[in-house]
Amino acid sequence: MKLDVFSPETIHTHTTDGWWDPVTLAGRVADHARTHPDAAAYIGDHGFVLTWRDHHEHSTRLAAAFVARGLVRGDAIALLLPDGPTAHVAYIAAERAGLVAVGIGPRAGTREIAHLLHETGATTLLTMAEHRGVPAAALRDEIAAAGGAVPHHLVLEHGPGVLGLRTDGAPCALPSLVEADVLLAGRALDANELFFVNSTSGTTGLPKCVMHTMNRWKYFHKKCVQFRPDDVFMVVVPSPFGFGLWMAHFSPTLLGATTVLTAEFDVDATIEAIERHRVTVLAAVTTQVLMMLRSPKLDTADLSSLRIVQSGGERVPYDPAAEFERRTGAKILQFYGSNEAGCVCGTTVDDDERHRLGTAGRVFPEMHVRLFDDDGNDTTATGVGRSACKGPGITPGYYGNDDANRKLFREDGWMYLGDIVQIDDDGYLSVVGRTADFIIRGGHNISAPAVEEELLAHPAVAMAAVVGMPDDVVGERVCAYLVIKDGGALALADITAFLGARGVSKAMWPERIVLVDDLPQGSGGKVGKAALRDDIRARLAAEQA
Repeated sequence: MKLDVFSPETIHTHTTDGWWDPVTLAGRVADHARTHPDAAAYIGDHGFVLTWRDHHEHSTRLAAAFVARGLVRGDAIALLLPDGPTAHVAYIAAERAGLVAVGIGPRAGTREIAHLLHETGATTLLTMAEHRGVPAAALRDEIAAAGGAVPHHLVLEHGPGVLGLRTDGAPCALPSLVEADVLLAGRALDANELFFVNSTSGTTGLPKCVMHTMNRWKYFHKKCVQFRPDDVFMVVVPSPFGFGLWMAHFSPTLLGATTVLTAEFDVDATIEAIERHRVTVLAAVTTQVLMMLRSPKLDTADLSSLRIVQSGGERVPYDPAAEFERRTGAKILQFYGSNEAGCVCGTTVDDDERHRLGTAGRVFPEMHVRLFDDDGNDTTATGVGRSACKGPGITPGYYGNDDANRKLFREDGWMYLGDIVQIDDDGYLSVVGRTADFIIRGGHNISAPAVEEELLAHPAVAMAAVVGMPDDVVGERVCAYLVIKDGGALALADITAFLGARGVSKAMWPERIVLVDDLPQGSGGKVGKAALRDDIRARLAAEQA
């Protein structure tokens, strides 16, 4: 992969302005290993505590093993790992070895995995011995059946006091720390080189590959003056994606703070962990906050340590957010942005309740947010329009996808976000609409056209239209209106079994189907989705009545 993704002029500008610097995450891990080696870097499931010394030594030896396997500086290595300390060891190892980590979400379907391997050119895949109940060898076969070539499959064994590696089924000796120093000389990535690629939702069934440098995410950490080295973070969002990458990999590492992680989100287990570990900062999406609010444990657990709930993906509704603050004593902070833009604004502990819970916060001046109408005309002066930005937090673009980059960036270099926003006279931003046909379920963007494309592949489906179904917990669920060929019948279980067999990620599976004789049409002959949204709301209201 090409590692130089920003121009020298861009690097000079943001460095001179003080937003970018030469510090690397691997360097910070090494610093913490020297200054407080026995302090916990990560606390995982089943009592797994990874100290800063362990973090540095394990990532160093794993990085050397990558080099010993013949990986060349700039190669892409795909990491399909559960959320937990191991994922972050692997991320730092890739950085130390000069490799670009391709972070694949643990819930990705086999077709998505195969697509990401192909798009990034990754010839090496790193997994655990078992991934979501599937043995490593079987997983490799499933990926291959979906069209994903896996020339080299590394299987990592990692846990309390354990570090081992198998390559293509054979045991692989890990280099010693002394050997690692030789193998890794001159290999580490710098803060402005491409170090990570992850996926993002798109308007087709397969994701785009977003490029990241360390400095663009370090910039956002610099905006988080509310975080402290003595904080205990708990992050219950997936680490390969923007929000999780920022909150679990960057801020705690730069601060030297402890982070609590779980492989799977569980409401009551999260509340118990906050109490047990005296968590001070919780990173969670709106759905998770609402689920915690509904748990009886919220009234019995001692959450007095919790200072901040950093939320993202979509705004926590005002009334539930205020109730959560009242019952826990923590303040909910929110931000607005995307995997591509990072965040362009955010609330702070100093904002009053109306602004903290009712908006996405003040726009960051250095992100230079502008507003445009549908024709591309600047509407910034009116305070309403489609948001775009240009600043130290934006991605250099999508890897190997010129068509997508032309849609993401205007010709003048400004990067579009996917929402219509309003900015008031005091600089506070509120999202008032969307420009793309997305369903937001639990903070995750799901492309309705992409789901429709998958449904239309079913031999019995003649027409399909997908809309968001309102839900008090996750915000929206996927609802599919289907016209069946020859007036036949089809059950939800039939659809989910079909999509599962196609390797479609579970996040895209409909949670309700409605069989209809025809789909309504709007102006221009397109499906009248407004009518379908009204229909599902009416159906839900009738069922509740």
